[in-house]
Amino acid sequence: MTEMNQIHNYHQAHKEFFNSQQTKDVLYRITALQKLKAVIENKEQEIYDALANDLGKSEFEAFITEYQVITGELDKYIKKTKKWSSPRKVRPSLLNFPSKARQYPEPYGNTLIISPWNYPFQLALAPLIGAVAAGNTVILKPSEFSTATSQLLQDIIDEAFIPQHVKVIQGDAAIAKELTSLKWDYIFFTGSPPVGKAIYQAAAKNLTPVTLELGGKNPCVVHESAQLKIAARRIVWGKFLNAGQTCIAPDYLLVHESVKLEFIKHVKTEIINFFGENPMESPDFPRIIRDQHFEKLVDMLKDQHILTGGTHVINSLYIAPTLLDEPSRESTVMQQEIFGPILPIISYKTKGDLIEWIDSYEKSLGAYLFSNNTNFEQWFIGRFSYGGGVINDSIVQFVNERLPFGGVGNSGIGNYHGKKTFETFSHLKSVVHRGTWIDIPVKYAPYDGKLNIIKKALRWF
Repeated sequence: MTEMNQIHNYHQAHKEFFNSQQTKDVLYRITALQKLKAVIENKEQEIYDALANDLGKSEFEAFITEYQVITGELDKYIKKTKKWSSPRKVRPSLLNFPSKARQYPEPYGNTLIISPWNYPFQLALAPLIGAVAAGNTVILKPSEFSTATSQLLQDIIDEAFIPQHVKVIQGDAAIAKELTSLKWDYIFFTGSPPVGKAIYQAAAKNLTPVTLELGGKNPCVVHESAQLKIAARRIVWGKFLNAGQTCIAPDYLLVHESVKLEFIKHVKTEIINFFGENPMESPDFPRIIRDQHFEKLVDMLKDQHILTGGTHVINSLYIAPTLLDEPSRESTVMQQEIFGPILPIISYKTKGDLIEWIDSYEKSLGAYLFSNNTNFEQWFIGRFSYGGGVINDSIVQFVNERLPFGGVGNSGIGNYHGKKTFETFSHLKSVVHRGTWIDIPVKYAPYDGKLNIIKKALRWF
């Protein structure tokens, strides 16, 4: 049987299983999540090993950014799925008196999740947990570039679920294209804007709703009022986590000219504090995912003024934490999302300079400001559009599961996180329950003489 035939067979099996109504049983969903949690906990060390194999992540970073995110989500969903699945009361309309109004969360049906390589464990399972809790079936297509983690995901899913409920299908772009050509009830994609656009086009053929978690050039502004040492430490952490391969990492810095030199000194110091004099020897500094991405990043360093770093070793896919000074807007590094351990530093004088730089790019997934000036903070939040951000830190908006995570414009469509993931994979079906103990005739024809009655009633209520 060919791969394409298998894809179609699994797709059909998922349709039949959803139509059997088993996934609408809330207890079935919770039991499935409990089984998934048990399998994941049993394979904790294997998860760390796979992430180290794919990206060179330390166990600490793998735990903080991947493992505990998923186990935390599972704990929450096992506890809350029954409540979240219950009908939600809505205030009824006077025009429907007597009545009650409810919203009934119901699963979309057969869902496709396509996940990326940069956080290959977390970004595959976080949407999957919400989809299962909402009562859907799931086919997960993980990245072909994070091979060890993708294989482990397949092993975990095979052990935790029956294949007609949740299934992993591995493969390259051709497999992804075949999957997206099929009719789904929902598609969830995390990756780059160009691929996201192609998936959106494929989904549109069947009017399939989508969530697209994409990226962009996330600005990070350091105002003259910022606490420079703290700003430097928090930016170094957010930027060089996962070797910069984070969709919400600061992509470039806009630093007020009056504090730029002092700020750069602090950044250099913090890089050493984090990773030592030779970050290549640090067990805490990850590696680039693959040769092609490594070469793309190295190309960004050409003809640039390097303040620190710049070292790169192809055999180990290592690129040092690197600071660039005043790259031009036309340079390669400023024309695309970097997605690596390279941080351009650009000076600015006025708000107009910030507007000129930030508005020259599409709306970003994240944006960051370091400032102790409340008026400037409010101006920044109100002036620029972006998916989400932080004042006086970077990337920590993702930590709070009560804050929905997602992009805007070119950086994405829709959002998820915590309870919001359940809602993303649920259709809230609105239903009015009319009483029959009375039937007020004012809404029925003939209408002569009834208009004033309706107007007075609506004003009163």
